[in-house]
Amino acid sequence: MTHTLYWLIGVRAAMVTLLLGVTMVLQGGRGTPHPIFLVLGGLTYALTVAYLLLMRRMATPNRQVRLASFQIGADVLMETVLVARTGGIASPFSLLYIVSVSFASLLLRRTGGVSTAVTTVLLLGGVTVAQLYGPVSVMTWVPPSGLTESDTLHAFGVHGLALFVVGFMGGTVAEQLKRAGQSLIKTEEGLSRLQAFHENIVQSVSSGLFTTDAEGRITAFNRAAQEATGVSMEAARSRPWWEVFQWPDGRVIGADPSTVPLPHRFEAEGRRADGSRLVVGMTLAALTENGLRTGLVGIFKDLTQIRDMEEEMRRREWLASLGEMSAGMAHEIRNPLAALAGAMQMLRKDLTLEETNARLMDIATREAKRLDAIVTEFLLYARPPALHLKDCDINALLAETLDLIRHEVTNRQGITLTAKPAQQKTMAEVDPDQLKQVAWNLAVNAFDAMPTGGELRITTGTRTVGSGKKSGQVVEIEFRDTGEGIRKQDLDKIFLPFFTTKRTGSGLGLAAVHRIVDLHGGWIRVESEEGKGSCFVVCLPVSADAGPRLWHEGREPWKRF
Repeated sequence: MTHTLYWLIGVRAAMVTLLLGVTMVLQGGRGTPHPIFLVLGGLTYALTVAYLLLMRRMATPNRQVRLASFQIGADVLMETVLVARTGGIASPFSLLYIVSVSFASLLLRRTGGVSTAVTTVLLLGGVTVAQLYGPVSVMTWVPPSGLTESDTLHAFGVHGLALFVVGFMGGTVAEQLKRAGQSLIKTEEGLSRLQAFHENIVQSVSSGLFTTDAEGRITAFNRAAQEATGVSMEAARSRPWWEVFQWPDGRVIGADPSTVPLPHRFEAEGRRADGSRLVVGMTLAALTENGLRTGLVGIFKDLTQIRDMEEEMRRREWLASLGEMSAGMAHEIRNPLAALAGAMQMLRKDLTLEETNARLMDIATREAKRLDAIVTEFLLYARPPALHLKDCDINALLAETLDLIRHEVTNRQGITLTAKPAQQKTMAEVDPDQLKQVAWNLAVNAFDAMPTGGELRITTGTRTVGSGKKSGQVVEIEFRDTGEGIRKQDLDKIFLPFFTTKRTGSGLGLAAVHRIVDLHGGWIRVESEEGKGSCFVVCLPVSADAGPRLWHEGREPWKRF
């Protein structure tokens, strides 16, 4: 009603202004307008200002109804005065009654419209009676119409019928509009609740879900899809759906994504927004309306952790089988190798050999010892000693190992070592001897990757993985070098036994590192770019008991090597 009241105030002011302007134009400058126009015009403008000021206080519907009734009543009275002074039943301004009755029907519905119509008919009837039968004193204020009695009564009947019809019909239409408006509001509320319910279902689904238009551009992207891909709804909207998953080959799903036959089920590997691995199992179906395809709907599940676990389990089973077999072979090799090395040492002492033969004997003895060292190292990898866990300060533990590492740096050219331990204590339950071995192997591996010099930066810190009740603290030890980096095709192999890209070495250093970290229930993240260096991050649970749970409950996604 507030909007309609403002309309009433504005229309009234506009009509008075137009009436005064037309009157002055018609008079053509012949004197001033009739005083009644000036009085009623000034009164209307004054009431308009008063109405505008009162509107600020009329916040409730009841007050607005009272203000509307007062305005319409005042308008009818001023219209009656104007009609009486300008010819009564013959006045051209009697049409203004219709405007008032129309606004009354709109604001006050059928009852208000009919009541206003009856009031205007009675007032107009009073003016008409005064014109026909009034005394001379009244005739001076209400001039005669100049019509015969029959014409006057006929004109009054037409006016009265018109006003009553406008009031009744206008009120009826207003009632119907009100009911239609209320029905529309209820329908909109129901639709809003249905949309909210639908949106809540879509957002609560644990699987990723998206919809597209006919051109394959994303129109909806639920919360699970955003969490899986790392792409927000704002970033995904209007993008081709296959671009969000960053598949290296557009035909990774077995067909052109823009023309894929539906329904279609597939599994594909892509990348998250941060560049990490993303494996999804997806089902695509057509989105139809009235039998016509208007887009598609995709439902997918993040299978990255499951596939990583499967790969890890296969690798562990393979390594376990290899370890058992190799350990037996190593024992069989080690015994005759020790006897052979001892026999050559005895022969070297007892026999007088020529210089060439003596040198060959020394080489054979040295290589036998090196082979024995390799066998011993492999036996430690295949059957590592039991962990002796203690609560240790990782910073203090690394400080002891750094002394040995700094000594190694003095034997290398152009290499600098920088250590940045965490400011706070970083306590964790670890085997100190084996963790020192991890730090030593990773540091030496970094030195070997920098033959022409570079920098090794070792930092420690803690962070929380997971969320809510499934969160836990882990200690991170980062080894970042500026060396040659690792080729992309070798990243999957660097932790395999006997794999090495060096000219010398057994290929067991990183394998032993991975084995020790795995025994602690931790994991290793590797980032490397050929020609720019590598970064190895050892992640260890604060409590050894929490390690397997962190893995199995999915608190930390396994980074593919």
